[in-house]
Amino acid sequence: MKSDPIPFSDLTETTRSSKEVYRGKMLTVHEDVVVLSNGRPALREYILHPGAVIIIAQLDNDDVVLERQFRYPLRRHMIELPAGKIDPGEAPLVTAQRELLEETGYEAAQWEHIATVHPSVGYADEHIELYRARGLTLRQRKFDEGELLDVFTLPLAEALNWVESGRISDVKTVAGLFWLERLSRS
Repeated sequence: MKSDPIPFSDLTETTRSSKEVYRGKMLTVHEDVVVLSNGRPALREYILHPGAVIIIAQLDNDDVVLERQFRYPLRRHMIELPAGKIDPGEAPLVTAQRELLEETGYEAAQWEHIATVHPSVGYADEHIELYRARGLTLRQRKFDEGELLDVFTLPLAEALNWVESGRISDVKTVAGLFWLERLSRS
């Protein structure tokens, strides 16, 4: 195994105590007391999240499938790639296949795992698995209860322009579009 060329310090924090503050349908909030690597105590508040997937669904003409939905915490409509929470015991690829069909009505013949990202490391353990879906066939959408969204397609170049202008600001969507741009160049 190759050693790291930079001699990093051990900054590991050790849990002294942990308390569950809130448990909801999707999120659990904890408050822990930790001991820092310098021996001092500190408080850590964080969210436990089951993980999610994001689907970079690409049509044969290379357009990208996007969604527009109202996001209550921001009190505004957001443009996003299809995504969803991983259910307990569900494999991430199965989640991606389920969410793509439920939200957009598309099924994909080809699936490729692109990367794992951690969107909010300062306060959550969430991980998002990025998948690229190609060979799309339009079927019928099967929305979850209470899920309302518009589905549309856009050329990748235009979607990247929307990122640049701020029209697309959802971090998982920005990451997915940048990954797709990189994959499209190779």
